[in-house]
Amino acid sequence: MTKQQKKWLIRIAGLLVLGALGIFAWQKFVVDDRNKGLVSGNGRIEAVEVDVATKTAGRLKDILVREGDLVTAEQVVATMDTEVLEAQKRQAEAQLKQAESAVETARSQLSQRESEKEAAQAVVGQREAELGVARKRATRSSTLAYEGASSQQEADDDNARVQSASAAVSAARAQLAAADATIATARSGIAGAQSAVEATRATVERIQADIKDSALKSPREGRVQYRVAQPGEVLGAGGRVLNLVDLSDVYMTFFLPTAAAGRVAIGTEVRLVLDAAPQYVVPANVSFVANVAQFTPKTVETASEREKLMFRIRAQIPVDLLRKHVTYVKTGLPGMAYIRLDPAAPWPDHLQVKVTP
Repeated sequence: MTKQQKKWLIRIAGLLVLGALGIFAWQKFVVDDRNKGLVSGNGRIEAVEVDVATKTAGRLKDILVREGDLVTAEQVVATMDTEVLEAQKRQAEAQLKQAESAVETARSQLSQRESEKEAAQAVVGQREAELGVARKRATRSSTLAYEGASSQQEADDDNARVQSASAAVSAARAQLAAADATIATARSGIAGAQSAVEATRATVERIQADIKDSALKSPREGRVQYRVAQPGEVLGAGGRVLNLVDLSDVYMTFFLPTAAAGRVAIGTEVRLVLDAAPQYVVPANVSFVANVAQFTPKTVETASEREKLMFRIRAQIPVDLLRKHVTYVKTGLPGMAYIRLDPAAPWPDHLQVKVTP
């Protein structure tokens, strides 16, 4: 390399150094001046994630949406195979009919037992009448035998008839008591049969609910982020099928040092500028300030070290704005969040809200 070439290389290196110094100075004094009175932090757009999962174990029959699709609340997004549940439902419905028939049978038995009781009551009345007649006859026979108008044998026979009629009354009353017992048993049988009907009906309703829950619905409006399972897979209870992001609950999480975080209140205005679209400025409001530092230096024994403590801040984007531009909402995009140290100061020109595409 000649001396002339070395001189040119030195000149070029000098120009590069001067250029770098110029860029640094511009960033230091011009850019910082634009953001005077502001604090900022790097962040990333996030949203609440929701899983669509199965309630009961089974085979995934079909997925009705694709990744990236927008879905509405209560929209059916996937279905489970219900063949086994349908068979269980038919079995339970047959058992329900049997239980209802058992109730009718028990009621018929109750009617029969009540008829038997009425017959037993009639028999008791008849036996009591016979006993009354026998006692009167025995009384007359005893009187006539005492006076000698009839034989003692006839009086003894009439007394025997009284004892026989009395025994018949006792037997009839026992049959009446037995009829009462059978009626109580029949009523218990009706209650048991009705309980079986209710239990079986509850089983049918439970299976019907499981069949209804086999049509998996989106719990809220959002966008399908990714599939977790594929049709034909067998999933356990609670098995995840889809992952959704709720596009009405979108925010940016960023970090600020102690001095700045301590001056941020819930509801404070925030301006978001995304790296992918720096020409737009998105308004937001602080919805969360961490009460403990998220990451710290190794020691915090001095004031200078305490100033390095970083607190997590969440800036929530308004729901109305999100709904208006729902097709543009994407999670994972990095950007910057800006907060005014003086809430009364106006926003600089480059951070005036501009969200219209």
